[in-house]
Amino acid sequence: MTTAPERITDLYPTRGTTEVASPRQDPVVWSAPGAPGPISAGHLADYERDGFLAIDRLITPDEVTAYRAELERLISDPGIRADERSIVEPQSQEIRTVFEVHKISEVFAALVSDPRVVGRARQILGSDVYVHQSRINVKPGFGARGFYWHSDFETWHAEDGLPNMRTVSVSIALTENYDTNGGLMIMPGSHKKFLGCAGETPKDNYKKSLQMQDAGTPSDEALTEFATAHGIRLFTGKAGSATWFDCNCMHGSGDNITPYPRSNVFIVFNSVENTAEEPFAAPMRRPEYLGARDFTPVR
Repeated sequence: MTTAPERITDLYPTRGTTEVASPRQDPVVWSAPGAPGPISAGHLADYERDGFLAIDRLITPDEVTAYRAELERLISDPGIRADERSIVEPQSQEIRTVFEVHKISEVFAALVSDPRVVGRARQILGSDVYVHQSRINVKPGFGARGFYWHSDFETWHAEDGLPNMRTVSVSIALTENYDTNGGLMIMPGSHKKFLGCAGETPKDNYKKSLQMQDAGTPSDEALTEFATAHGIRLFTGKAGSATWFDCNCMHGSGDNITPYPRSNVFIVFNSVENTAEEPFAAPMRRPEYLGARDFTPVR
């Protein structure tokens, strides 16, 4: 007689009847003190404290040119546009996001395995890593919509089944990030508290949430408390700059009503010791291009 595998303990309940804030149960930096890696001890301490690390130049101008050309190739390809992994801006009908780019494009696959990129992920997470999600984001001028405040981990836990906060994202700018064109905003230190959101997860919630969030959205009251406690940091920088940030950072971005586009490549690394279970607060898994089930380490 066989029995069903024991359900892993849910450290971060969410999508219940009420909104509940609770302390983080996991480390922020998982590697041992003094472990080798490209991040200095001082910058690693900053990441531990703030939940993010900004790098002025992760990739060179020539590399930016090459990655931008690949981005343009992908979003102008009718086959990519028709693919379910592409998300179209509701108003302009332009592509705003293409998911799983490390599988679609050899160029972006090479970026994922670049030591400057994966090396930092391994150092922060203290293990080998795999790609939980990758995408290119295109935020054209004159009306591209932003994304409301949220914690990525809340969704990845509720809908993808990631058990622990052992996941890190990197956003690499392929265009200049001004203070006016809808840049990334993070509440420093917000990663130390988990906000379990109220409301059940609808079936196929991802189809709506990729264009406009609903389930997993914090209340105005909770956001006011977080912002009062932590403040808000807006990230600007030249093309080639990068921002690493913890999976539980409260973050968002505004609309881009300027003439200046904002494009980036976004890679989410998860520890191979934190592989996805069944969703903790959703009726079914999201598609694998949103939450990978291939846990092969990046080499």
